[in-house]
Amino acid sequence: MDIFIKAVQLILSLSILVILHEFGHFFFARLFKIRVEKFYLFFDPWFSLFKFKKGETEYGVGWLPLGGYVKISGMIDESMDKEAMAQPAQPWEFRSKPAWQRLLVMVGGVVVNFITALFIFWMILFKWGESYIPVETAKYGLYYHEIGHEIGLQDGDIVLKVDDFDVESSSDIARLILIEKGKILTVKRGEEIISVSIPESYDQTFLRNEVKDFAGIRTPVVVAEVVKNSNASEAGLLIGDSIVSINDKSTAFFNEFTEEMQNQKSNDIDLGIYRNGQPMTIHAQVTENGTLGFDASGATGYAEIKMHKYGLWEAFPIGVKMGFDTLINYIKQMRLIFTKEGAKQVGGFGAMGKLFPANWSWLIFWSNTALISVILAFMNILPIPALDGGHVLFLLYEIVTGRKPGDKFMEYAQVTGMILLLGLLLFANGNDIFKLFSK
Repeated sequence: MDIFIKAVQLILSLSILVILHEFGHFFFARLFKIRVEKFYLFFDPWFSLFKFKKGETEYGVGWLPLGGYVKISGMIDESMDKEAMAQPAQPWEFRSKPAWQRLLVMVGGVVVNFITALFIFWMILFKWGESYIPVETAKYGLYYHEIGHEIGLQDGDIVLKVDDFDVESSSDIARLILIEKGKILTVKRGEEIISVSIPESYDQTFLRNEVKDFAGIRTPVVVAEVVKNSNASEAGLLIGDSIVSINDKSTAFFNEFTEEMQNQKSNDIDLGIYRNGQPMTIHAQVTENGTLGFDASGATGYAEIKMHKYGLWEAFPIGVKMGFDTLINYIKQMRLIFTKEGAKQVGGFGAMGKLFPANWSWLIFWSNTALISVILAFMNILPIPALDGGHVLFLLYEIVTGRKPGDKFMEYAQVTGMILLLGLLLFANGNDIFKLFSK
């Protein structure tokens, strides 16, 4: 069921973005009176799942969920319709239009994808606002991944700066180390301020260990709600109980507790708890997922939670900034793909599916959709034949030189680009399959 919910979210997200991307091409093509023969979600080799024709355009849904396309008359694209290209150019065809109009048709998809991302960020801020926990307010400090311990960080430390960048929330630390290539951490340990050096190639250590959460807020394990008929309920856990140990092993903080629970899947355990200030031990059965069936109180009472609510127009400039920041950060981290460990982390649909949670959350759904929209915009504008960016590159060459690349050259470039993209697709999804079976 978890996989199904993730898959539905991924397919819905990609379908929205693909339709909007192709609409960008469609809009400018029709604006300049260029005939659009097909508008498809997903690809339709041999047959389609659904189609209808309105005017000159056939609309449909293909069976191969690898994107979508619009077939524009008089354009060398993935259809490789050589017969049509051998005929004399017609006024309604792409190749008959001025270069600047053809350029707008080609960038239309990328522009719509990026505008979509900005719009979603704007609406997220208007609907849900922003919230984060300033690290300096964390009563018990932060906890760190084991690779953080390897460079000298201790649970309870608070990272205040990465080089000269101030750390606001715990999520900033990994971002500043990876994207801004941070070298020195300024750390508050008790009442002392110390420096922790970041080794060379630490980004490769991040990637090799597939670190998802480098740092987080440390909070005690205090029961806020007990699920009815759960193992926690049967064990006698009550709201307000503070769990401090599992089988006499100290688990005073939530990160320690969840880690040890994963080691105790399906086992009987002794929970050391404090109830109304009195220590006691209760017996419990851990589920096969490593849970008991209760919600903890989170950071409430142990850190200051900053919440910003925005009006409709107040959220607009902040949403735009969020969109541009997302794009810039993505471009900066692209360098990691060209490293040994980075190449191993390149993923396909499986990796994208992991972005979405097993429980439906509209906030997370739209946040991930905005992120993927930014990624699609950037990837499509890369100067690779068969992508929008490849066509843009050749059009810019034509505008600058006044000479149009020959049809044969465009055919060869299109085939080369398609082979390159197919290879990348196989490599990325092959990585997903390899990881699945290696685990």
